[in-house]
Amino acid sequence: MLTFFITSPLEQFEIVTIFPISLFGLNFSLTNSSFFLLLSSFIIICSLTLSFFKISLVPTLWQLLKESLYEVTSNMVKDNLGKQGEAYFPFIFTLHLLLLTCNLIGMVPYSFTVTSHIVFTFGLSLSIFIGINIIGIQTHGINFFSLFLLRGVPLIIVPLLVTIEFVSYIIKVFTLSIRLFANMTSGHTLLKIIAGFAWTMLSTGGLLAFFHIIPLGLLIALIGLEFGIAALQAYVFTLLTCIYLNDVLNMH
Repeated sequence: MLTFFITSPLEQFEIVTIFPISLFGLNFSLTNSSFFLLLSSFIIICSLTLSFFKISLVPTLWQLLKESLYEVTSNMVKDNLGKQGEAYFPFIFTLHLLLLTCNLIGMVPYSFTVTSHIVFTFGLSLSIFIGINIIGIQTHGINFFSLFLLRGVPLIIVPLLVTIEFVSYIIKVFTLSIRLFANMTSGHTLLKIIAGFAWTMLSTGGLLAFFHIIPLGLLIALIGLEFGIAALQAYVFTLLTCIYLNDVLNMH
């Protein structure tokens, strides 16, 4: 019975096929990762619908929650993109909501944290990066590539400087994805380790069973901290997206 409950801390990140689907030799199977991503989208739609249900001057809990999140995202866009950022607000707001919902759903026991996989965070970061560069080229044309060359730089160090600027520009994709992935994975792994440690002490019996309250209390405190990290990482990812978008809209 003990081995049933205590498993590897990394087992919670395993991608499992729920509904196998294969078409023309391609795998379109529904996995736990894609299921919880769809579930997050469904929850966002339902929660937004509830927030607009019977809107009153004195906001309900759902209305207040969504208005607060809307205001936080709106201020983020205004502070980093200015008036021209209004056109990109729907995307930024959707991104913020999706990441926040995925992170919070991952805190539910026996659920799955979509953002704990580098393939998801990197794919999202790369898609955003490509889109931002397309916007930059459409806005500035060929002058967009002057982003990699500072004005007044001596000709002799231009190749070196362009290389450094290009690498530092490309690395944004990796830092954006790894930051979210690493924080969510490490936090959930630590929670699972401490939970397993507390269960082992409780199952041992005797004096150790009494002292299991120590790791249990630490676990409760870390759960609260992990909720904060889940919200913070969604905010940081969205904020950096705004900053990167501002870099291509308002070039040096």
